[in-house]
Amino acid sequence: MKIVILDAYTVDQGELSWAGLETLATVEAYDRTSPEEVTTRCKNAEIVLTNKVVLDSAILNKLPRLQYIGVLATGYNVVDLEAATRQNIVVTNIPAYSTESVAQMVFCHILNIVGRTDHYANENRKGRWCRSLDFCYLDHNLFELNGKKMGIIGLGNTGMATARIATAFGMKVMAYTSKDEDDLPYGIQKANLDTIFENCDIVSLHCPLTPDTHHLVNAERIDSMKQDAIVINTGRGPLVDDEAMAEALNTNKIAAFGADVLTTEPASEDNPLLTAKNCFLTPHIAWATREARQRLINICTENVRAYLDGEPVNQVN
Repeated sequence: MKIVILDAYTVDQGELSWAGLETLATVEAYDRTSPEEVTTRCKNAEIVLTNKVVLDSAILNKLPRLQYIGVLATGYNVVDLEAATRQNIVVTNIPAYSTESVAQMVFCHILNIVGRTDHYANENRKGRWCRSLDFCYLDHNLFELNGKKMGIIGLGNTGMATARIATAFGMKVMAYTSKDEDDLPYGIQKANLDTIFENCDIVSLHCPLTPDTHHLVNAERIDSMKQDAIVINTGRGPLVDDEAMAEALNTNKIAAFGADVLTTEPASEDNPLLTAKNCFLTPHIAWATREARQRLINICTENVRAYLDGEPVNQVN
């Protein structure tokens, strides 16, 4: 049995262990694989693991030995599920491995925005504190989270973890969710989208990307928000209209935007959010704490083990 990992570097830069997987079969790992290299590298493999390398019907048709595809992520749109099913290929994903890490990143962005820690640290590297006439200097409005309203769009694993942290800060949480209000934990109020965007000081996006949620945050919705509101996106890039958000930031319609995802990744050089005022971007790393990445590898290993035992888990097709 042969396992090929097409883009191992996205998960492990050499500091983590795939030892469990190596006890199950021969493992051949590549840091990165171009579309032209996929067929050659996978032609003798029964199991292929991929994070972002696409396995479409044209490629799958050239891989008659392939029995199993393990997606090294929660989202599995990189695999043509219909084609895989036609060829009796089992496809699995890795659910909920990065829940706490993503919720943590939400508050990394929030705390940086409300406390301007990055700004002050950079100013002090330039010697500004040393030149200050007073024991401190203030050039941004700072504010407490306690008592503020936080809107959470989507109350799945990461949304719920984010809500838990928000309530610990003393925030009032409003959630857009399909869950019944009676089933929500104490301190979380169910609300519709208009109510959340019109009333909340911070809105954090945790919903899946669907035709209905594409550009959920657009010019019209931004216009309904408070001028000092903050939007956080650690979900999917296209949930936000990049052009509309950049224009809103540059014209002070809202206070700030913190995001770990963009519509196109890696970021396009002409994306207006890269240079927009009060826009804080991280390069899709919310999932990538050491703990979450090792957890991903461990779950992947158990997925493969379960498949080899004839009882697949986390199957998506």
